[in-house]
Amino acid sequence: MRIPVLVEPVPGKGYRARAGEPFALEAEGSTRDEALSKLRELMTRRMESGAEIVSVEVPADENPWVSFAGMFRGDPLFDEWQAVIAERREEPE
Repeated sequence: MRIPVLVEPVPGKGYRARAGEPFALEAEGSTRDEALSKLRELMTRRMESGAEIVSVEVPADENPWVSFAGMFRGDPLFDEWQAVIAERREEPE
C-alpha cells in the first residue's frame, strides 16, 4: 500500500515526516530517512493493533438532468432555434 507522506526540514531539529488521513501521524528524526523510518514504524504498529483501511461503495443518486438528454433529437425546429441564437450572439449590442 502506498501512502503519501510530507517530508520537510525542521530548523534545528532535522526532518519531520507527516502522513495525512487515514493515519494522521508524524515523526521526527535527525535525517530524512530516520524520520521516514519512524513514521513507517508508527503506521505498522497501528495496523498490527487491528486498524484496517477499507473502502466503502456508496450508491450515487442518478443525475436528474439525464432524463432530459436528447429531448430535442429529431425536432426540426431545434437546428433553426440554435441558428437564431448564434446570429443574435453575433449582433452588436
